[in-house]
Amino acid sequence: MSREEYQGLLQVASEQVPFGIYAIEKKEYAELRCDRCKSMTQLKKLTQGFRVQGFKVLANGR
Repeated sequence: MSREEYQGLLQVASEQVPFGIYAIEKKEYAELRCDRCKSMTQLKKLTQGFRVQGFKVLANGR
């Protein structure tokens, strides 16, 4: 998959998850996710958990 195709998928994923994590990345690995959160605290904890593992977290907040 090209970088342009990946960026298009990220745009669609971002639109589908209005408040939560929609993707994580690490070096040459990327994973689309659909982690919807109910509070900012929940989003921060989830984000921190992935960052500790070395991932870049792509998320939408309020």
